[in-house]
Amino acid sequence: MIIGAPREVKEDEYRVAMVPAGVRQLTLAGHELLVQTGAGKGSGIPDSEYESEGARIVETAEEAWSAQMVVKVKEPVETEYKYFREDLLLYTFLHLAAAPILARKLMETGVIAIGYETVQEPDGLLPILAPMSEVAGRMAVQAGAKYLEKEHGGRGILLGGVPGVSPGKVAILGAGVVGSNAARIAVGLGARTMVLDTDLRKLRRMEEIYGGRVETLISNPHNILAAVSEADLLIGAVLVAGAKAPWLVTRDMLKEMKSESVIVDVSVDQGGCVETSRPTSHSAPTFVVDSVTHYCVSNMPGAVPRTSTFALASATFPGIFQFAEKGIDKTIQENYDIRHGVNVADGNIAHPRVSGSLGLPCKFPEKWN
Repeated sequence: MIIGAPREVKEDEYRVAMVPAGVRQLTLAGHELLVQTGAGKGSGIPDSEYESEGARIVETAEEAWSAQMVVKVKEPVETEYKYFREDLLLYTFLHLAAAPILARKLMETGVIAIGYETVQEPDGLLPILAPMSEVAGRMAVQAGAKYLEKEHGGRGILLGGVPGVSPGKVAILGAGVVGSNAARIAVGLGARTMVLDTDLRKLRRMEEIYGGRVETLISNPHNILAAVSEADLLIGAVLVAGAKAPWLVTRDMLKEMKSESVIVDVSVDQGGCVETSRPTSHSAPTFVVDSVTHYCVSNMPGAVPRTSTFALASATFPGIFQFAEKGIDKTIQENYDIRHGVNVADGNIAHPRVSGSLGLPCKFPEKWN
C-alpha cells in the first residue's frame, strides 16, 4: 500500500501523523511512504530521519495526498478538500459533529473517512483519543493557571496558594480521561479540586485515588451551577464519542462566575460544553465574555508536539499497519475498534452519533458487517 503523510496546515498545528519508526516497519513490510517535506519539522523530526528509514520525501501536499491511504493529525481544512477522491482512505481526527461542511465534502467525494476520536474498543475505551486527552487534561490546568495571573487578565490567583492563604478552586466537568488527568495536575498543585460526572463508577475511582483531596459530585444542573459559582478555574472535559458535546454551562450561568475567573473548554473540538465557547488557536487562545476568560484552543496537544506526536503515533500505528497489510475491507470487517471509527463511507455518514449530531441519515456499508 502507498501511504501519504502530508504536512499539517491547520493554524498552530505542529504534530505529524507518522514517525520514523513507523516508516521503517512499513517499508520493511514492502509498503511505500510518501512524507511531505517539512511534515515533521514542528515535532523535531527532520526529513533526513524519514528518508533514512525508507520514506520518499515529496515536495507538495498534492503528492502526499495522491497515496491510497492518507494519515493526518487534524481534520482537513478547506484548502485540502480538493484532494478528496473516491478511492481515498483518510485516517485522522475528524470531529464531524462540529464540522458539517467537512462532513458533506467527504460524502460528496466518496472518501472513506475514519475518525481517530471514534475508534472504540468493546468496553467503550477510545484508544487513539486517550493519549491526546491525557495531554489536553494535563495542559488544561497549566493553561488555566497561566490565565489566572493578573498579567493575563485573571484574578491574580495562585492555584496552590501558600501557607496562610487559601488555594484556588478548580471545578472539572467530566471524570473521563481529560477530567482525571486535569484532576491529577490540579491536586498536584495543591488546588481545591471538584470533579462532576454522571457516572458514579468514575467518581468512586476518583475518590479511591485521591480520597478527601478531590470533592466528587453527581453532575446535574444544581451541582453544576454551584461549581460554576465557586470556581476560579472551570475545565470542560465532557465527551460523547462522535456526538456534539452538550451545553452544561449556559450563558446565564456564566453570570454567576467570579469576575476574572477562567474557563478552559477542552470539549471545544466537539462543539464545547460551555454555551459561550468557540474555537481559538494557540496564537490567539483566549477571549472574554462577561468578565470570564475563555481558553478554547481546539488542538491543545499541538502546543507540545514532540510529546503528542509520539504518543499519537503509538496509538494509531497498529491500525495503519493492519490497513497496509490486509487492505481496507478486511481490516474493517475484522477489527472491531476500527469498524466503530468509520465516520463516512460510500457517500453516507456511517456512525450513528455523528449522523445524529448532523441530522443526517446513517448508513453503514453492508459489505463490512
